[in-house]
Amino acid sequence: MERREFIGTAVAAGATAGAAATSAAPLAAEITGPRAADPPAAPPAAQQPIVIDGLSPSTLNDEYVGLVQQAGVTGWHKTLSEIHSFADAWRYVDENPDRILIATTAADLERAQAEGKVGFMLGWQTATPLGDKSGQGLFVGDQIPAHTTALRAYYHLGLRFVNLTYNTVNAFGAGCVEPHLGITQAGRRLVEEIHGLGIILDIGGHTGEQTSLDAIAMSEGVPIVCTHTNVAALCDNPRNTSDRVFEAIAGSGGVIGLSAINDFVARNRADRSVRSTPQVGIDVLLDHFDYLKRLVGPDHVGIGADFTWGRQGGIDPDIVLFGREMASEQTPINYVRGFEVITDLPNLVDGLRARGWTQEEIDKVCGLNWMRVYRQVWGG
Repeated sequence: MERREFIGTAVAAGATAGAAATSAAPLAAEITGPRAADPPAAPPAAQQPIVIDGLSPSTLNDEYVGLVQQAGVTGWHKTLSEIHSFADAWRYVDENPDRILIATTAADLERAQAEGKVGFMLGWQTATPLGDKSGQGLFVGDQIPAHTTALRAYYHLGLRFVNLTYNTVNAFGAGCVEPHLGITQAGRRLVEEIHGLGIILDIGGHTGEQTSLDAIAMSEGVPIVCTHTNVAALCDNPRNTSDRVFEAIAGSGGVIGLSAINDFVARNRADRSVRSTPQVGIDVLLDHFDYLKRLVGPDHVGIGADFTWGRQGGIDPDIVLFGREMASEQTPINYVRGFEVITDLPNLVDGLRARGWTQEEIDKVCGLNWMRVYRQVWGG
C-alpha cells in the first residue's frame, strides 16, 4: 500500500469527532505508535505525544493547513516579517477558528491538540524589522537605528521566536557568512529584551558562530534554540552549524531542529561551481539526526523541516544573503528524497526507528523536546 493511501486509511478508521480532529489523531498514532498489521484504535489525540514542526515558512492557506493536519502535526512555527504579515496571519486565523489557533503558550498547543486544530506559532528569522527597514541586513549604520523596545508591540501580536540575523551582518550581529564577528551592543540589548518578554531566542543556522556564542553566554538559565539547521561537521555548508554552537545550545537546555533542505545536507563549500546539487535520500538527513544524538543526546534534537510549500521561486545564489557555496539554482527549493513535504513525516520516523532510536526518543524528537522549551520560556 502506498504511504498516502495508508494515511487516508488511518484517518478514515479513526474518525470519531469531526473532520479536523480525525485528520490529526490517527496519523499521530502512525507517527508515534508501534507497528502492527492491524493496529489497535488510536487513543484520543490529547493522550498522544504532541508533534511539532519547529520551523517551516510554508504558505498559510487551507491546503497547507490540511497537509499539516494530515501529517498529525499540532504545532507549526512559521516565519513572519513586518506588521502586514501579522495582520494577514491573524485574519486567516480569525476566519478559520475551527481549524487553527495562535499558540503563545504551551497550554495553547495542548488545547490545539485536544481540539484537533493546528497550533500556529509566529516567529522572525531576523530582527531587522526592528532596525533595518530594507530587510537586507547588509550594513551596520546609524541611518536606521535599532529600536529594541518595539519588540514589545510584536510580542503582543503573538511573536514568540526571534533570530538575530539572517546570513549577513545587521545592527544586532553577524550572520553565518561572517562567522567570526560577534554580537553588537544593540544585539546585547535586544537579547535582554527577548528574555525579558519571554520570547525564544533562535540562533545558529542563519546567525554567525561568534554572534551565537555571545548571545548564549549572556543567556544564563534560559534555553536557547536553533529552529532549523544542519550539521557542519557532516556538510561544510556556510548555513550549517558547528559542534561548538550545538554543545552550547544543549548546555542551555535548548533544542536543535534539523532541516530537510537538500543543499544543506549535500552541498559543500567546494561545490561553488556546481549549478544544481544532486538530490540525496532521507538516509543522508538521518545521518545528521544520528550525529546530533551522539554529540548532545536525544533531549536536544528536534525537527525544523524548513518546508517552503506554496512559495514561488527558490534561492538566488548570486545575492549576498546566500552565495553559490551555500545554495544551488534549483527552483523551487529541493528537499531530500523521502521527506519533501510535511506529510512525508512518517518516513522520517520509520528511518529513526530503523536506526535504533527508541519510541521515547522519537517522541522527544517529534515534539516533546520543543514542548519542554516552550513551557519553560512561555509558561503554560
